[in-house]
Amino acid sequence: MNKSLIAFQGARGAFSEEAARKLLGPRVQVLPCERFEEVFRSLKEGRTVGAVVPIENTLAGSVHENYDHLQRFELPIVAETGVRIVHNLIARKGVPFPKIRKAYSHPVALSQCLDFFAANPQIERIPFYDTAGSVKMLKEEGHTNAAAIASTVAAEIYGAQILRRSIESDRQNFTRFFLLRTPAYAKRHPRKAEPDTVWKTSLVFSTRNVPGALFRALSAFALRDLNLMKIESRPLRGKPWEYLFYLDFLGRVDSPVARNALANLGEIADFLRVLGCYPKGA
Repeated sequence: MNKSLIAFQGARGAFSEEAARKLLGPRVQVLPCERFEEVFRSLKEGRTVGAVVPIENTLAGSVHENYDHLQRFELPIVAETGVRIVHNLIARKGVPFPKIRKAYSHPVALSQCLDFFAANPQIERIPFYDTAGSVKMLKEEGHTNAAAIASTVAAEIYGAQILRRSIESDRQNFTRFFLLRTPAYAKRHPRKAEPDTVWKTSLVFSTRNVPGALFRALSAFALRDLNLMKIESRPLRGKPWEYLFYLDFLGRVDSPVARNALANLGEIADFLRVLGCYPKGA
């Protein structure tokens, strides 16, 4: 096992790699994976020492699959960061903008650049499995009338040129990423932070399917003035129409007020697990 290898989903140059650089420095060594499940499995099986995964986007919403994997693989969250999503039109070097007739990218990226396509109706939108992967494909297949929509890092890695910068329709486009470690690694390397650091705790729980159950669960935090930052429900497998609730609150999990809230929640919930406690990202 490479003692510094970090897994992420997508090809080299994906926004997840940009998040990994932001979290761990520009020289971070990465392992690109085709699917999110492969990212989690590579860390669980010890082939990497960390993983960076997107959890929500300000425009597209939550990455539901990764919420499910957090509960399934039991890999603690140790850090988070936000990445401003800047979509660029990228082509092979020497291909001018007037020749572009196709643009490849992930469907979400294409949908976030609708104003650009409305202004350039000659360019056809073509879905591809990955933003950075579309740049890699252009390089390998030698397209001379096509471009990709991806990050600046992708253009840098594959030696391509940026024809148009920041073509996304909404500039308030951010994705939140988690850094995951193994439980053993997280225990050996506790997160250090400045005394004035704001901490965040993530957890998952389920309640009995009775009237008022969720209200009573959330009151465990409200009565102690703990600020909830996010709540997400996901289907509970094996129990149709019942749900797991993923919740983020501000505060350290080991603070007296948080311990009391979790003890209270534990009396109400059928299932409760803390997913991680980490400094709040920008």
